Amino acid sequence: MQLKYNRQPSLGNSLIKIFFKLLLLIVIFIVAIFLIEKINFPSPNKKYDIDITNEIKKL
Repeated sequence: MQLKYNRQPSLGNSLIKIFFKLLLLIVIFIVAIFLIEKINFPSPNKKYDIDITNEIKKL
């Protein structure tokens, strides 16, 4: 007598796998955000004030 091979996973197994993958993805996303915040990106030191009144008068 041969055992019947069940090819389809049960609904509980598939939901657990989806939940685990989603949880892992969220954890990786949160860790990535914290690591990006630690990087000190350069910011401009000078504030640019552009005078466009002359261009507006021409229009």
